[in-house]
Amino acid sequence: MLMDAYTHLRPEGYRPRHVDALVERRLKAFGAVEIQGTRWSGKSWTASAFAESITRVDEGVDLYEEDPRLAMLGRQPHAIDEWQDVPAIWNHVRHDVDDSGNRPGQYILTGSSSPGDSKERHSGAGRISRIRMRTMTLAEQGLSTKTVSLARLFDGDFEPCASEFGLVDYARAICRGGWPALLEASDERSQETVDEYLDLLFNESMRKLGRDPVLSRRIAVALARNLGTSATLKTLCDDAAAGDVAPAEETVSKYLSGFAQNFFLDELPGWDAPVKSRSRVRTKPKRYLDDPSMAVSLLSLNPQRLLQEGQPFGVLFESLCYHDVAVYASLLPGAGASPVSYYADADGLEVDLIIELRDGRWAALEIKLGESKVASAAKNLGRLKSKVAANPAARNREPEFMAVLVGAAPYARQRKEDGVYVLPLATLTA
Repeated sequence: MLMDAYTHLRPEGYRPRHVDALVERRLKAFGAVEIQGTRWSGKSWTASAFAESITRVDEGVDLYEEDPRLAMLGRQPHAIDEWQDVPAIWNHVRHDVDDSGNRPGQYILTGSSSPGDSKERHSGAGRISRIRMRTMTLAEQGLSTKTVSLARLFDGDFEPCASEFGLVDYARAICRGGWPALLEASDERSQETVDEYLDLLFNESMRKLGRDPVLSRRIAVALARNLGTSATLKTLCDDAAAGDVAPAEETVSKYLSGFAQNFFLDELPGWDAPVKSRSRVRTKPKRYLDDPSMAVSLLSLNPQRLLQEGQPFGVLFESLCYHDVAVYASLLPGAGASPVSYYADADGLEVDLIIELRDGRWAALEIKLGESKVASAAKNLGRLKSKVAANPAARNREPEFMAVLVGAAPYARQRKEDGVYVLPLATLTA
């Protein structure tokens, strides 16, 4: 039982996270676990909840650079917070795990950035298991009724339910984001905190990578303007231009890598039914930011303005849906490392989210802010289902389910005419 896995170091008021189940599972199988994710997403608290002792590397960088082994001292499981500040710690942990015969449950590492590739640092494969932690979902924040389970939908188990979460609530949730420290914060404080996060990202994290803070912000704004699209590098260059001077595509590409390295940028890959289809690697990825509140800050929006701007609201709601579904899908039995993707083809058919499990079972989801576009979204899903069935190379079974994720809808229900579920996001959980 998960509660039995928590230790005396679990912070007071700790809210269980979806990744807790993964941390518990991996600690029983691997010598070390690394929890990766953006700053302030709750990694340190989760590591503490499973640790018997902890070292906070950022409190004594000089000391641990002189002797990285000091960071490893303590009762196990021993947490090493922000290990990337002293990259040499990684190899010492790996060697220690090796020397113990890969005894499970020794170390919990946390990292809010990935150090650049190094010939001296081993990948840690087979010894250190990586877990991605995102900011909190609506379910983790206590904003979802958690009455519709993604896992149960894959098993054909569904019961209709009501939802009272309206557009005003979604606007506030998007602008506040899923930051654990902001659960009770006012809209103003939330926005100021996210602004501060971005300042630290551009002026400290990106600067450490040799990137210019001003250009970092301009490219980040370009990403926010093109959220949820597969915008070309040229488009991002043009949008990040200062006057008539646009950065080179190679430059923008390096900045995107830096953003990904700091868990600021997410790329959603393309999908096609045949598992060896070239479309899976040739389709340009869509880009999202780790938390929708980041885009809100970059675009200078607030809940009131969002309610008046239908197009940005729809895009940011889509970003919120992707964020939550990515977390829920990662916990599905049989989920791979990247179970979520999207579909787009030459005929102009696009489906927002595809969830695919290792055994070939899959589901398709469209995202709409309100009920008025549910019928067209369901038609899109039907087209995809027919295309997959008609493709002899696919050899895919029918989708386990198809659904439209919606914002303003009073009920989670199933349409009689096509079996498509209509699911308010605030009813969903893993």
